[in-house]
Amino acid sequence: MKFKRIFIIVADSMGIGNAPDAHLYTDKGANTFGHIADQFSDFKVSNLASLGIGNICQNKTVKSVQNPKAVIARLEEQSVGKDTLTGHFEIMGLKVTEPYPSFTDTGFPDELIKKLEDFSSRKVIGNKSASGTEILVELGEEQLKTGALIVYTSADSVLQIAANEEIIPLEELYSICEYARRITIENKEWQVGRIIARPFVGKTKETFKRTANRHDYALKPFAKTALDFLQDAGFDTLAVGKIYDIFDGQGISKTTRSKSNYEGMKITINHLNDDFTGICFTNLVDFDALYGHRRDSLGYKKAIEEFDMQLGEFMEKMNDDDLLIVTADHGNDPIHHGTDHTRELVPMLCYHKSIVGKDLGTLKSFACIAQTICENFDTEKPTLGESFLKEL
Repeated sequence: MKFKRIFIIVADSMGIGNAPDAHLYTDKGANTFGHIADQFSDFKVSNLASLGIGNICQNKTVKSVQNPKAVIARLEEQSVGKDTLTGHFEIMGLKVTEPYPSFTDTGFPDELIKKLEDFSSRKVIGNKSASGTEILVELGEEQLKTGALIVYTSADSVLQIAANEEIIPLEELYSICEYARRITIENKEWQVGRIIARPFVGKTKETFKRTANRHDYALKPFAKTALDFLQDAGFDTLAVGKIYDIFDGQGISKTTRSKSNYEGMKITINHLNDDFTGICFTNLVDFDALYGHRRDSLGYKKAIEEFDMQLGEFMEKMNDDDLLIVTADHGNDPIHHGTDHTRELVPMLCYHKSIVGKDLGTLKSFACIAQTICENFDTEKPTLGESFLKEL
């Protein structure tokens, strides 16, 4: 069966169990969805359950079903790393073979920091690996008093710059981040995957709160992705949430930003009313940013339940020639150690209104999604992954 529209929804960080090579990332035993389901006996996700998520992620609460409504599989990442950029690049057909540099243990080089200070005429404070909320408690009041830039990183390949919106206007913060992107592209040793503007508000450490005005400056994909192949062939490529930022706009014909998972799903549901031929690619970042990194398993649980309700609304409104693919880009197990991503298998739940559900087992690349999309629209295909279109 061929589809007019394919909707890909990335539940950012909703892994379903450690990948075979998780021990290389100190992530043996991680299981984002499974551990949340194990922890909460009142976990209610009727739509995900009916699609078959319990079949591919065994746990104590969300049971497997005899006849899943979806074609389901576990996807195993072939790229190195466990970050957003790498996961999304592979979903769209690229294999990242060299990890993007990280500065978790050392902080950023003095030369890089000096360039940021010279360009911005502001002092840099921080320059270490930290949680985004913890760094505000530690340095937010100093930033308010001095007008400095809070620069920090994580286990991911990121350079993050936090500033209070009343002290450093958004336009200035974005300009500094754009400069940081330029100089880190010019020097390969500094070439982190993303520069992230992290504006916040509040007057004291008790009231500091990051705002929805975050902006990511990612490296462009190093080769054409499924987005490019579809766009080159004249198909629509719609993006919701931070997809545009992740791909630096490459291969995307229309984008709509979102301020929350809920809004991202509302936008995606509204796209069902639009007459287009191609794909709608959505990222729901709250799972990762608000709950995984903060090790808030209750918040993560509630976010999945909210998503599940909206997923039901989406499925009800789908046309007969629409295809839905729910997946993830990595894990972020709130019960695992640390505050960073986890190397996990991710779910693949494919649904359309006349589908016959089945379990495809474990597929050997996230790029199987890209292959399937490109085969559906008869475009050029990536070299990674295998299409499962015939199974739908």
